[in-house]
Amino acid sequence: MAEEILINVTPRETRVAVLDHGVVQELHIERASARGIVSNIYLGKVGRVLPGMQSAFVDIGLERAGFLHVGDIWDSRSHPPATGGHRGGAANAHDTKPIEKLLHEGQTLLVQVFKDPIGTKGARLTTQISLAGRFLVYLPQDSHIGISQRIEDEAERAELRERLQHLLPEGLEGGFIIRTVAEDATEAELKHDVDYLTKLWFDVRGRVSTTPVQTVIHQDLMLAERIVRDYVTENTSRLLVDSPVVSERMRKFARIYSQGMVERIHGYAGERPLFDLYNVEDEIQKALQRRVDLKSGGYLIIDQTEALTTVDVNTGGFVGLRNFDDTIFKTNLEAAQTIARQLRLRNLGGMIILDFIDMEHVPHRNAVLTELKRMLDRDRTRVTVNGFSQLGLVEMTRKRTRESLAHVICEPCPTCLGRGELKTAQTVCYEIMRELMREARQFNPKEFRIMASQSVIDRFLDEEAPSLLELESQLEKRISLQVESIYNQEQYDIILV
Repeated sequence: MAEEILINVTPRETRVAVLDHGVVQELHIERASARGIVSNIYLGKVGRVLPGMQSAFVDIGLERAGFLHVGDIWDSRSHPPATGGHRGGAANAHDTKPIEKLLHEGQTLLVQVFKDPIGTKGARLTTQISLAGRFLVYLPQDSHIGISQRIEDEAERAELRERLQHLLPEGLEGGFIIRTVAEDATEAELKHDVDYLTKLWFDVRGRVSTTPVQTVIHQDLMLAERIVRDYVTENTSRLLVDSPVVSERMRKFARIYSQGMVERIHGYAGERPLFDLYNVEDEIQKALQRRVDLKSGGYLIIDQTEALTTVDVNTGGFVGLRNFDDTIFKTNLEAAQTIARQLRLRNLGGMIILDFIDMEHVPHRNAVLTELKRMLDRDRTRVTVNGFSQLGLVEMTRKRTRESLAHVICEPCPTCLGRGELKTAQTVCYEIMRELMREARQFNPKEFRIMASQSVIDRFLDEEAPSLLELESQLEKRISLQVESIYNQEQYDIILV
C-alpha cells in the first residue's frame, strides 16, 4: 500500500494530491466559486436546434448554454450495449433520427453534464442519466449490465455479472456498469450500492415535477467525498486531511460507502503546511513550466494550445552511454515514463502529439511505445495511443472532462496576451517611427512626444538615436521622449503638442 492521498482545505478551495511512493501523480483543485459540474443533472430548456450540425443548445441556467449532439440523445429503441467507460450517451449514429424530429425549441429536457465548460465552449450534455456509486454506475434508462474494460479476465467478468444479477430486486428498471474497484467488493457492498443508487434516482425523479426549468436537479458530491468514492482503493495506505471538519465529513461518508476506509482517514495538525511537508507545492510550480527536466539530463518541452498539446523530447546534456543510439533510446524511455505522469499531473486532455527523439532501430521504437502504454495504464482517464507515424510522431488522445491545471490556476499574461513572447524594443521603436510618419501627414503639431517603456526610450537614446534624428529632420518637427514606468514593452502613446 504505497499510495497516499493528501487533502489541503482552505475556506474557498480544496486541493488533493495523490502520491505513489512519495511522488505526486495527480492533482485536483476545486474552488467554491467554480465547482466542476460533471455528473450534475439539470432540467434544461432547448434553445436552438441546429439541423446542419445535428446538435442543439440547451439552457441549463449557466452563463453559456450546454451543447447536446444527436449522438448523445438517448433512444431506448436503439442503443449499443453498456460497456466500461460508457459515457451515458447514445444511440448508434446510423439508427438515430434527425435531431429536428427529436427536439424542438422550448422543449423541457432532463440532461446530465459529461464534460465541463472549457474555454469558450459550453458544457457537453447527454440525455442518458448515469449515477455513480463506489462499485457501480446506475443507468436507469438502460437494461444492460456492463463491466469496466479494465477487468479483462472473461471468467471474472462473467462471475461479477452473475453476482450482481442475483442481487437486483425483482422488477428493477435500469442497468448497471460494474466499476473496476468492484473486483474485490463483497455482496453486501454491491447490494448497498444498488440500494443507494436506486433511491437516489427515485429522489431525482421526484424533484423533476417540483423544480423550475433551467435549474440543477442533482449535484455530484464535493471533491473530498468524490475522492473517497472514486480514488481510494486497497492500495491506499492513508488519507491525510488538514481540516478537522472535512476529515470528519469524509469519515461520515466512508461509513456509508466503505467501512474499511474509515480508519485510513487521518487528520493532520502539524505546524508545517501539509503540501509543503510533502513537496507538493514545488510540484505544482514545476507543473506550470514548459520545461521538465529528466534525471538523465534530457528534458521535455510541453506546449498547450486550445487545439492540442505537444511534447518535445530532447537529449539535453545526456551523453552517458556507449553510443548515440543508446543515448537516444535511454532518453526516450525515461521520457515515456515522465510524459505519462505529466499528463496526469497537469490534467492535459484532447489531442496530444509526442515528438520523441528520432530512433532508427524498430525494436527501440517498439520498446518506447510499450513503456509509454504501460505507464498510461495507470491513468484513471481514458487514453488512446497510436503508433509512430511516418514522421516519427506519436499521436494520442486523453479524455478531457475538466480544465487543465494551468487553466484552473493561471490566466493569460496581460502583457503578452498568452503568446509567451513580446515584441522587441527595436521592433516597437520602428512601429513608433512609422506611426509618427502617419501622424505627420494628417496633423501639424509643434512637437511629437513619445511616451513608452524604459527599454524603448533607452533604445531611442542609444542605438536608434541616429534614426530618430533623421526622422526629426525629415518631418521638420521636434520629437521628445518620456518614460512611462507603468507601460509594458509593447505599449506606447504619441502625444501631439
